[in-house]
Amino acid sequence: MLFNSTIFVFSFLPMTLAGFYLIGGRLGLTPALAWLVLASLFFYAWWHPPFVLLILGSVAGNYLIGRWLMALYSRPQRRLVLAFGVAANLGLLATFKYAGFLAQAVNALLGAGLELPAIVLPLAISFFTFQQVAYLVDLYRGTAEPAGLLRYSLFVTFFPQLIAGPIVLQREIMPQLARADLCRPVPTNLAVGATMFSIGLAKKVIIADGVAAYADPVFAAAASGVAPGLFTAWLGTLAFGFQIYFDFSGYSDMALGLARMFNLRLPINFDSPYKATSIIDFWRRWHITLSRFLRDYLYVPLGGNRRGPARRYANVMIVMLLGGLWHGAAWTFVLWGGLHGLYIALNLAWRALRRRLTPGRDAPSRGGVIASRLATFAAVSLARVPFRAEGLDAALAMWRGAFGLSGLSLPPEARAWLGAVAEPSMALGVRFDGVLGGLFAPAPWELWLALPAILALCWLAPNTQEILARFEPGVGAASPPRPAPLLGERLWQPSAAWAVLVGMVAGAGLLSLNRVNEFIYFQF
Repeated sequence: MLFNSTIFVFSFLPMTLAGFYLIGGRLGLTPALAWLVLASLFFYAWWHPPFVLLILGSVAGNYLIGRWLMALYSRPQRRLVLAFGVAANLGLLATFKYAGFLAQAVNALLGAGLELPAIVLPLAISFFTFQQVAYLVDLYRGTAEPAGLLRYSLFVTFFPQLIAGPIVLQREIMPQLARADLCRPVPTNLAVGATMFSIGLAKKVIIADGVAAYADPVFAAAASGVAPGLFTAWLGTLAFGFQIYFDFSGYSDMALGLARMFNLRLPINFDSPYKATSIIDFWRRWHITLSRFLRDYLYVPLGGNRRGPARRYANVMIVMLLGGLWHGAAWTFVLWGGLHGLYIALNLAWRALRRRLTPGRDAPSRGGVIASRLATFAAVSLARVPFRAEGLDAALAMWRGAFGLSGLSLPPEARAWLGAVAEPSMALGVRFDGVLGGLFAPAPWELWLALPAILALCWLAPNTQEILARFEPGVGAASPPRPAPLLGERLWQPSAAWAVLVGMVAGAGLLSLNRVNEFIYFQF
């Protein structure tokens, strides 16, 4: 079931909310939590009911492994049980997500001729696997406490964060689930949650789905063998960059808003990453809980930065390559992860060099910040190409176009405008087959005007947690509230003016529900 669907907005959500508070008010907290678990399993089963057995088996297995781990006192035995639990989780993930990819790789390298039946990827398997791996590791480290089966089941299956995160740690949610007043409706929490959900819905259905209409044809053409020209390649690249930005930002807002309606606060997972001034800064702002997982449960155990610069760069590359594979079982995702690993290594090397060359350097100028943001945005945008492309050949075709190696496409009228210059221009690779290689008719000049406006929105507009900073919209939100760009101190508050504004945003989003598109992270 999708957050941006009428069945969710008008049926599932109000029934689940009403049931939670009615049951909690009459029967107490435990039955209310049981209701939430059942509702979350129904939410998960909506797409493919048999996979409920898979997630239930995963929950039960990890719960038992956790109890087993806590019953042991010998460190070697505990380490062995932890290794078993981690291996079981990763084995489950590998079976469903990577078996076909590995078989193709073996066939390509050895000509083995392995054939596997088609395997349907279960929803959210990457997310609930990592979440439970973190739980077992935290139990081993002593930074988490064992929970009862009901609360553990809700910790894993809670529907706002189940499909695409955030990846929640046990210590962030379990204490909240034990509060006696959890199932007592709080008007402020309902208002904050509804506001976040409305903003997120508008981001998804208006902006993300709107620019997707321009990204999809370009990448589809590249996959079919068309060589995109300069304008075409950049339009597709930038359109997808804004699509995934507002798609994931919208989902993150909706997830936190939904949880807040149930008096729960999830960790912030998205913090204006296009405002980043470096790749390292970008990964502190994009998919924050995944970055945290990769750092705390992979990079640090590998040695982190404790064994010299060379080992540090190697660890970064290993982590980002595995992070790329986590996103998808394809060489394009390996390439995407490798690019970001290279970016981070170069960023670290540049920081070390700058410290030596300019010790005690003051903060960068405003111009330096803008240049850094543009450079980071361009690097991230180019790296998004293999993330979206349907194959390595399509990604290379997009990159060739972006660097001007596939010529420049102009509208047919431009041939008359150029006059005598037209023929020499054609010899240099200029085409007059439509500004976007004939992919669009008419050429979307309005989008070229909109792209800088969307980038300005990313840079200048406050994000959702800044707008709602007074009410601590999520775990990890800025405290005390930082001034929101453009808003200053005029932050959200329960008032008639804000109610009208949020109502208009919600109305615009609801009117766009006639075109339901999946989230990009829907099946990861």
